[in-house]
Amino acid sequence: MCSGVSVEVRDCCGLRDGVVPGLCPDVVDVWMRRLEVAQALEADLYSLLSPDEREQAARYRVERARRAFVLTRGTLRSLIAGYIGKPPQELVLKRTPHGKPFLDGPFDLRFNVSHTEGLALLAFVRKREIGVDVEKIRPQPDASKLAERFFSIRERSDLAHLSGSDLQKAFFRCWSRKEAYIKARGDGLSLPLDQFDVSVAADASRILLATRPDPSEASRWLVRDLPTSPEYAAALAVAEMTAA
Repeated sequence: MCSGVSVEVRDCCGLRDGVVPGLCPDVVDVWMRRLEVAQALEADLYSLLSPDEREQAARYRVERARRAFVLTRGTLRSLIAGYIGKPPQELVLKRTPHGKPFLDGPFDLRFNVSHTEGLALLAFVRKREIGVDVEKIRPQPDASKLAERFFSIRERSDLAHLSGSDLQKAFFRCWSRKEAYIKARGDGLSLPLDQFDVSVAADASRILLATRPDPSEASRWLVRDLPTSPEYAAALAVAEMTAA
């Protein structure tokens, strides 16, 4: 991925009793959580949530969204607990002013989470800032219009040469790459999507192509696709340099 950094993609089905492998420096762990699970597992993960998280879960009116929140947040707590050796219920999770989640306390563990229909991704690394995004590829008749509204001139030009399923896949591929970068930066909506360029090609050797107004920013981040399954587009962004 970048000099000295490797990525391990793991399936949560392989978890046993909350035991996770040690997270070495310069290794990114990405865990896949399928969002259709047995009720017993959902109940176990719900038991790990904080009182505030349980209240948040109760506010969801759509059952599928509520279950996705419970499974994702419960899995997050279980994995963090495994990495740092603390009980899941004792973890204090907070958010930055722009909404990026972090673990309160003197820990060097960084993480990010994304979920879409049927799948959640949870990414972990030590010291480096990180972002992850996953999108379900589905018919999007307004793909070109959305690209015109949100994407950069370069990205729109590259997408203009595509049509049909190629356009649909490239649109979601571009979106997931851009979201992963924004989430890693932690800037939220304060960083416009058209202020940086990513490749829309499936086999791109370099994904983050340019950043504005500071062109050197592009060299500080690595963005890459994640292997999930053909119906999803997923990407990871991680800082080249370790955080202070």
